Amino acid sequence: MFFCIQGDSAGARPATAGRSRFAYRVAAFFILALANATISDVRADDTYNDSGYLTLQFDNDMFGGSDRHFTHGTRAAWLSAAGNTPDVIRNIATQLPFFKSNQKMRISYSIGQNIFTPEDISRSDPSRDDRPYAGWLFAGIGLVAASDQRLDKLELDVGVVGPYSFADEVQTRWHDLIGITKPEGWGSQLRTEPGFALFYERSWRRLRDIDLTGIVPMENFGVDMTPHIGGALGNVFIHGTGGVTFRIGDDLRNDFGPPKLRPNLPGTDFFEPDDSIGWYLFAGGELRLVARNIFLDGNTFRNSRRVEKIPVVADFQVGAAITFGRARLSYTQVFRTKEFEKQAGLSQFGSAAISIRF
Repeated sequence: MFFCIQGDSAGARPATAGRSRFAYRVAAFFILALANATISDVRADDTYNDSGYLTLQFDNDMFGGSDRHFTHGTRAAWLSAAGNTPDVIRNIATQLPFFKSNQKMRISYSIGQNIFTPEDISRSDPSRDDRPYAGWLFAGIGLVAASDQRLDKLELDVGVVGPYSFADEVQTRWHDLIGITKPEGWGSQLRTEPGFALFYERSWRRLRDIDLTGIVPMENFGVDMTPHIGGALGNVFIHGTGGVTFRIGDDLRNDFGPPKLRPNLPGTDFFEPDDSIGWYLFAGGELRLVARNIFLDGNTFRNSRRVEKIPVVADFQVGAAITFGRARLSYTQVFRTKEFEKQAGLSQFGSAAISIRF
């Protein structure tokens, strides 16, 4: 992701001053957003009856018939209603180059865990040519701003890599529970390191309604194309992304697609159904230019296992979503190209998510 601070017409401002002012605005946004978790005096908006959205997400490579690379991920998130964003946060957000004042803004809070393993988990001393064992336990806070045709997301994830991510315990106990191969190589995992990643994504939706009322009773049937760009900056991830998602189905105006665990294609935790039941199918792809991935490059300041990463990675996805009442269920199958030089074949995993409006 690249940030650009431009001078005004009265003359160029010093680059350091521009960067400092931008950093202050970003820092102020996240500090105030964190404080909002305990603030009760929020701006009311009678247009919206929901108080927020709870999302539970489960990713696992067992849906792809394997047990390697990105092997498991879980995430729980709370997204506020559009009327529950304090004016002070909105005012700071609109000073950033990412958001517009006419967008519906929501604050998100999330916790999650990602687990990575080599291909052969039966070895106590894994191959040096395979990706290292690693876990990532994180909490996130962000701002989601949407209009009919545009979505902007800014999120800061902070957490820990290494033994305190508890990835070892989670995977070992899960494998014991379902009676499959016990992972033996967690003693070689990445070392303890605090981590952070600042993510930004922008999506543009192009919707085309199709009148099928003479064939099937669906008044809101349509197709859309949603290109996106984004990036990440931090000691966990540094990358830039670009891609597109295509959807076909009913009530496409309700959302921008189901949620994903980063660094996958973007989606949203919110949806605003027009009918009691809606559905759509989707497919998409993303190209990612990777400058840093701690789960391949190893620890930042300490010696650890690492592999030679491939700097260009592509993701492809297909899936479906259905909304009924106050719930949305989705399933996504993800196919990922090789991430490091001696990787044996592509990776694939599935992602199941449920979002509920309160």
